[in-house]
Amino acid sequence: MARDMATATGTGTRDLAEWAAERGVKYFMVSYTDLFGGQRAKLAPAAAINDMAADGAGFAGFATWLDLTPAHPDMLAVPDPASAIQLPWKPEVAWLASNCVMDGADLAQAPRNVLRRQIEKAAELGLHVKTGVEPEFFLLSPDGAELSDAYDTAAKPCYDQQAVMRRCDVIAEISDCMLGLGWEPYQSDHEDANGQFEMNWKYDNVLATADKHSFFKFMTRS
Repeated sequence: MARDMATATGTGTRDLAEWAAERGVKYFMVSYTDLFGGQRAKLAPAAAINDMAADGAGFAGFATWLDLTPAHPDMLAVPDPASAIQLPWKPEVAWLASNCVMDGADLAQAPRNVLRRQIEKAAELGLHVKTGVEPEFFLLSPDGAELSDAYDTAAKPCYDQQAVMRRCDVIAEISDCMLGLGWEPYQSDHEDANGQFEMNWKYDNVLATADKHSFFKFMTRS
């Protein structure tokens, strides 16, 4: 389930159909992130993924938050093979970060394209950028109406070990997934607000970290 390192600008060349066959992957989530951080995807069978890696998956860009209108042509999400991650909790599915393309050119405002341009500018200056993130999230009841832990009521709940242990099942499961993916997670804690948690993993190349962060949000919500 390990994720191969992405190249600096997200242009991997892996044969995805072969990769899928080796790992028992039947479907791919061809995913991109919009301007509000929303994650959008199409589910593609592994038998079709190499064509999609070459030509992209078609989206009506105006239907998501990308500052487009119905007058714009269809957008293509071209998956980056180097970003492929097999879902630890559903291994017959894999996830792919994608670069948004319109009329044969990168869609300028798509977040991953913005980052790739900055990576290229840094490289021109002889810089190689690495980053780490400290993602935080709340654990809520299934209907989202209240915290999942009714006992998480302390006035200063930060680092509360009992609160961590009461939700250890969820935190440990996410951490186990990151360990299996080779991300090298190193600590998790209860944060400043009731119901709030933080999880950390090792820094990486800036594009790899961004892709991992996108996948982390998907994984944690799942």
